[in-house]
Amino acid sequence: MAFIDGTVVNVAVPALQRSLGATLADVQWIVEAYELMLAALLLLGGAAGDLFGRRRVFAIGIVVFALASITCGLADRVDVLIIARAVQGIGGALLVPGSLALLSASFDKDRRGRAIGTWSGFTAITTALGPVIGGFLIDHGSWRYAFFLNVPLALAAIILTFRYIPESRSRPRSERIDWLGAALAAIALGAIVYALIGAQTAGWTDLKVLGALAIGLVALPSFVMVESRQSAPMLPLTLFRSRDFTGANVLTLLLYAALGGSLFFLPLNLIQVQGYSTLAAGAALLPFVLLMFVLSRWAGGLVERYGAKLPLVIGPAIAALGFGMFALSGIDMSYWTSFFPAVVVLGFGMTLTVAPLTTTVMQSVSQNDVGAASGVNNAVSTVAGLLAIAALGLVMSHTFNDALHRQLSDANIPPSIVQTVEAQRFKLAAIDLPPTDPETRVSVRHGVAAAFVSGFRRVMLIAALLAAGAALSAWIAIGAIRGSRN
Repeated sequence: MAFIDGTVVNVAVPALQRSLGATLADVQWIVEAYELMLAALLLLGGAAGDLFGRRRVFAIGIVVFALASITCGLADRVDVLIIARAVQGIGGALLVPGSLALLSASFDKDRRGRAIGTWSGFTAITTALGPVIGGFLIDHGSWRYAFFLNVPLALAAIILTFRYIPESRSRPRSERIDWLGAALAAIALGAIVYALIGAQTAGWTDLKVLGALAIGLVALPSFVMVESRQSAPMLPLTLFRSRDFTGANVLTLLLYAALGGSLFFLPLNLIQVQGYSTLAAGAALLPFVLLMFVLSRWAGGLVERYGAKLPLVIGPAIAALGFGMFALSGIDMSYWTSFFPAVVVLGFGMTLTVAPLTTTVMQSVSQNDVGAASGVNNAVSTVAGLLAIAALGLVMSHTFNDALHRQLSDANIPPSIVQTVEAQRFKLAAIDLPPTDPETRVSVRHGVAAAFVSGFRRVMLIAALLAAGAALSAWIAIGAIRGSRN
């Protein structure tokens, strides 16, 4: 449920825009509300399972996720959908860390690796099939079906959970949950994201934007201070004493910011500019996921032979090349000559990176801290995507606005039509074309598409720079980590 939902919503965004008349800020919040609660509460969800019972918390997460999915599918207003997505994120924060914790608790050391490998394989399959199945449902029904898809999965998961999974916990009931840390994390991330998204329309001089930014910048160091003084912190800061662990998380932050931000805008380009169906847009990234699925074991073996540093430098560098290739795209370009090569190069770069990155995170801390280290790294990747969608949305918005004005001026569009089109500029390529003669409509449509492509290219170039920064961080900070701890 969690991995399908993480990918299917991106391809549903254009349909959501058409159905609900959503702006760029609206669709950003539809994605960000889920990511925000997931990022802020992911570590708390893992701790809650350890304290109150992993099966119990896992089951609660399934129910919350399913009920929120039903609400998403029934939503007739953007604000209702955003709230439901936030509740989905809460369910995901209980569900995602619980799944791996249950595997670790249910299998002995000899079988645990195979169990987690099976889990990883199924997550790769569902990540790949999610956009394809969702695209088919959206094309032949409604975007609402993409959310209703979670309901039968939730029913099956609940039955299997209570029939086959034993209860387990690893913390004494007297230990406390770090509620203050979770609240400060949610406030800090939420306020910063609100400022970044709000600045797209209101500008940086708006009092609400400035106020939100100030709250975020105060809450963030407050969160760090609280975590440094907690006896059982949500974020164990002592983990960052390891240079390898710190370097791995800097790499994660930069690379997953590039990935999360770019993959938010790619389906919009494919569907609204290139004219792909939702199904075709969902299938466009299949080579990426299939490469990771097929070659992940091979990539993990590279760590045994060469150590983690070399693939962690080369992998993000290749990913940067893939992002740069996306920046070469234009309008009405063939998938096989433009997007497919970029998808393959990006997928290969990510494949080289993911397994060595996981190994580095696990081997850079003591055995007792492996679970916490994994949770922190997952949270960092989620935070990276959360902030990138908001920040790159600001880049896209400004670039699109400037390019659109220039395109319409150069095409000598009548002032009344220009005014009508520019009044909808916050919809990006989902702008409704005003009634006019066919020639003018063609010019306006081309101007809107060209403006979006201008923004898309800039977003992809920034993503390439972020990925290159990830390679540099590995070169500077990662040591000679290998498959077994020295």
